[in-house]
Amino acid sequence: MNNPEQTKDNDFVNVSSYLKRTAKIEPNKRAVVYPADSDNYGRKAYSHLTFLQLDQESDCLAHGLEKSGITRGIRTILMVKPSPEFFVIIFALFKTGAVPVVVDPGMGIRRMVGCFKESRPEAFIGIPPAHVLRTLYPKFFNTVNVWITVGRRWFWGGLTLNQIRRMPWEPYPTAKTRQDDTAAILFTTGSTGPAKGAVYTHGNFDAQLRHIKSHLGISMDEIDLSTFPLFALFWPALGITSVIPDMDPTKPALVNPEKIIEAIRSQEVTSMFASPALLKRVGEFGKQKGVKLPSLKRVISAGAPVSPSIIEQFTSMLCGDAEIHTPYGATEAVPVISISSNEILSETRKLSEQGYGFCIGRPINDLEVRIIKISDDPIKEWSDDLVVENNEIGEITVKGDLVTRQYFERPAADALAKIKDGNAIWHRMGDLGWIDSKGRIWFCGRKSHRVTTEDRTLFTIPCEAIFNNHPQVFRSALVGIGPLHKQKPVICIELEHDNVACNKEEIKNELLELAQQNELTKDIKTILFHKSFPVDIRHNSKIFREKLAVWAEKKCTILAL
Repeated sequence: MNNPEQTKDNDFVNVSSYLKRTAKIEPNKRAVVYPADSDNYGRKAYSHLTFLQLDQESDCLAHGLEKSGITRGIRTILMVKPSPEFFVIIFALFKTGAVPVVVDPGMGIRRMVGCFKESRPEAFIGIPPAHVLRTLYPKFFNTVNVWITVGRRWFWGGLTLNQIRRMPWEPYPTAKTRQDDTAAILFTTGSTGPAKGAVYTHGNFDAQLRHIKSHLGISMDEIDLSTFPLFALFWPALGITSVIPDMDPTKPALVNPEKIIEAIRSQEVTSMFASPALLKRVGEFGKQKGVKLPSLKRVISAGAPVSPSIIEQFTSMLCGDAEIHTPYGATEAVPVISISSNEILSETRKLSEQGYGFCIGRPINDLEVRIIKISDDPIKEWSDDLVVENNEIGEITVKGDLVTRQYFERPAADALAKIKDGNAIWHRMGDLGWIDSKGRIWFCGRKSHRVTTEDRTLFTIPCEAIFNNHPQVFRSALVGIGPLHKQKPVICIELEHDNVACNKEEIKNELLELAQQNELTKDIKTILFHKSFPVDIRHNSKIFREKLAVWAEKKCTILAL
């Protein structure tokens, strides 16, 4: 996967050069396919940009960005919905060597603009509603010098995308960025703490592309449907056609299954990325309707642990040897570990249901994964003495070329999350797990979510699995009430069908009996029913246990009165 344009000096790496390579090899191949207006018969219509068009359009825009002041190293807020413009802008930014700053809009306006302020942006590219936002919170954007509107400019100043686009087309000389040059700042969702800007270098992105292509065995002949915009960026860089689905990417749990299925069928999609929440919604519909998706070779699901029941449900729509892959990672390092549906359903599922945790598979390619002793303190230097024995639960750490080395101007966060090992960095994932005799890693929950009582430590995923075995439980969440090392374990329950006719007292007694029968859960005496768990915005799948803990403490206080 070496780029011929980079062989003169292997230190020069720029993700946009992959796009140029494909544009030369297959100029007329579709790069980005997107929904357009329906035709005269009410059928969904699609338009597209070829690889040559995408390359040339991003060239035209790169010239304009440079002239407007967005050049190498300029931190640039990008607030654009999944669209052809999104792909054109991101590749144009990479070509100039500018640094896109990407924040998930679903985290809430105040937190989002706080992330923007923290990144000290110098330029802002956004759709009209984004510019309305910046006029409402001007102090958060006082470092910005260049404003560009994607679409019609209303009452604010600045330029528009159409104004800066230079025509006729002229090739743009891609910035000669190096491995360690910053390529983008991607903010974490902040689902288990403050959102932080992970600093991605061009070398990180380059490594991600190589690992994804190698591990998944993806060829340039494939067509991808990515329901998560940032993941969609990989495919045009790999010469793969990317289909933009007709959906709100901030609400995957509310997606219209028929629109996803229609896109897969009409565009003959071979590969698909979906969060567990979207997988569940589409899988339920597809299984009920007897839908089959013969073109799909693989489904990739990440963002939170994917339950075997959701995997089994969606698998009913797949044909032949198609599988669901569940890669593990985080904003700071992804993908790291992976496992496929066949191994889950045939072997690890029954162990997960017994409380072993979720099996997330083996390290991808040459990435190194180690389990170290659990600690909430910084670790300055790596030592093999940190590593625990196999079968012992500890903290998951990873080292490799796709691992980001730091957060943007967050030295305290770096100290807690990064361990120096010579010139390399181990990233502490903040997750707990253990390694079995086959070299597979089992995920046992977030480190910050473990419950420490006077006698023992309880881990979320193993304990919750026992309660999830009850047929009327949709999902459960273990939380701790009280001070560390003296916490009271409480299990919160979200039922499959929460209605008036449901006998919760009877279900509660059955769950308590389940708990007493298992060594993992025998200390759990308190069960609370919650109508709908708070979940993360990005994937609608990670449970906000911090919020549930606050709710549970209030609930227990009221019940005690």
